[in-house]
Amino acid sequence: MDFKGKDIISIKDFSKIEIDDILIYAEKMLPYAKGEKYKDILSGKVLSSLFFEPSTRTRLSFESAMNRLGGRVIGFADPSGTSQKKGESLADTIRMADSFSDAIVVRHPQEGAARLAAEFANGPVLNAGDGAGQHPTQCLLDLFTIKTEKKKIEKNNIILLGDLKYGRTVHSLAYALSIYGVELTFVSPTSLKMPKEVINECMELGVEPTQTSSLEKAIKDADVLYATRIQKERFPDAEEYNKVVGSYRINNELLKNAKENLIVMHPLPRVSEIDSEVDSTPHAVYFKQAFNGVPIRMALLSLVLGEKKI
Repeated sequence: MDFKGKDIISIKDFSKIEIDDILIYAEKMLPYAKGEKYKDILSGKVLSSLFFEPSTRTRLSFESAMNRLGGRVIGFADPSGTSQKKGESLADTIRMADSFSDAIVVRHPQEGAARLAAEFANGPVLNAGDGAGQHPTQCLLDLFTIKTEKKKIEKNNIILLGDLKYGRTVHSLAYALSIYGVELTFVSPTSLKMPKEVINECMELGVEPTQTSSLEKAIKDADVLYATRIQKERFPDAEEYNKVVGSYRINNELLKNAKENLIVMHPLPRVSEIDSEVDSTPHAVYFKQAFNGVPIRMALLSLVLGEKKI
């Protein structure tokens, strides 16, 4: 597995073997991610962190990953304080960041922005989310969480719930899960169904997803419930958002009908879709899931910078 200099733009750029290798390497990173061990394999390396959209978990876990391996981070979390406000193009911002650092992680509201950035950078570019498009590192940490909690990815019955139209995390995840031959159920309001192109990709990989609006019915056979928030910022019409917000709520009453070993996942932030009472149940793994972003991103940064020494 040679990822040195490779851009991380879409989960579709990886084979199943490559994904498996990344997950295995991330598992080796766990004690380093927890601070139990330390190895400065990225000492002297600099990561440019360019976030044109708000982020908590993704941005901080990338910074934590780089710091845990002895590297350094430069960049911004708010483009209003950059030359973007003066009219600088994304291409020129990327060129500058590329000259200052060894790798770039970028989040941008426009779909395709990360792939565009990769065209103007000599060093590797890692996509931290581009509009309603792709979020490959989130997808990898989701796969890692399922593998860690369920011991395997294959043959699980997995529900993807909520905003399946605009949710970039579920677009990447549906494709990746299909590679592993899972049983997929898409649960959403009618207006937020999974895009047809994503469904077609799943079917081309041999998985025919079930679509429904009834969570109560679907949850009975599920091994994994992956919930997403209704993404207000993606809606072109506020009235349309108000029609669907609060469509689903996961609480202890709902989980009475679930398998004892069901795990509940969420890319976070949550709004009202998971009641806080669920946090203390064995079903809740979403905070572990968020932490898993650190070992996954440690593994990726190590690989693309050519420093696989763990």
